[in-house]
Amino acid sequence: MTVYAVGDIQGCLEPLQKLLDKVSFEPGKDQLWAAGDIVNRGPQSLHTIRFLKSLGASFRMVLGNHDLHLLATARGFRKPTSKDTLGEIYVAGDADELLTWLQSQPLLIHDLGYVMVHAGIPPQWSLSTVKKKALVVEKALLGEGSDNFFAEMYGNTPAKWKENLLPAEQLRVITNYLTRMRFCDAAGNLELTCKAGPDQAPAGYKPWFSHRKRKTAGKKIIFGHWAALDGRPCGDNLFPLDTGCVWGKRLRLLNLDTGAYIHYRCGK
Repeated sequence: MTVYAVGDIQGCLEPLQKLLDKVSFEPGKDQLWAAGDIVNRGPQSLHTIRFLKSLGASFRMVLGNHDLHLLATARGFRKPTSKDTLGEIYVAGDADELLTWLQSQPLLIHDLGYVMVHAGIPPQWSLSTVKKKALVVEKALLGEGSDNFFAEMYGNTPAKWKENLLPAEQLRVITNYLTRMRFCDAAGNLELTCKAGPDQAPAGYKPWFSHRKRKTAGKKIIFGHWAALDGRPCGDNLFPLDTGCVWGKRLRLLNLDTGAYIHYRCGK
């Protein structure tokens, strides 16, 4: 069995299928991991989520911010934006089945010597800590309080985890760390407005992975989310997978066994 991890698909099903063909991916024999944001902005969000769900045990994923946005808008807790391409999912005959499946997905996978999250892990959290925090959100998504989670999910504050935060604030900051983070300071204070590349960090902030005392520095971390990073090397044990397919660049696949990248040029 070969295990691959793919970056942000965002409804770009044709490039994904071309890339899987390129490596002769065989469902039932091989396994595909996705680093989140499987839907939105691209042209085939409905067909993408159907395809990935159809892979069954041959597919694993972590939730990204666009996946959570789909769930929140479908449940009526947020209005879709003019840039969203999720309308077909809302009215699909199998919408409830697809959304229930998506909502059951984790925010973090730790397996085969790798950790996979959508955006990153704040520098002040160890692996054991971030796994516990991710589980808190996963339980909220699956529990009776999921409506409250989506109602309170949006927002850039609090900017940092504190033990004395209100429950809704704790869920929001964990979610922002794992699905939206690019820049933060050494204490974990988030800067969520800047979407530029790592060399254009706002004053006082660095890319989350650049902090010298980052507690997960020895772990192999797979992540997506940061299209402006464009998959550039960013340190040992870091595997950035968002290479901007939805923006006409490339879709990236990582072979977990060899550490090799395989690409498909998306184009427009």
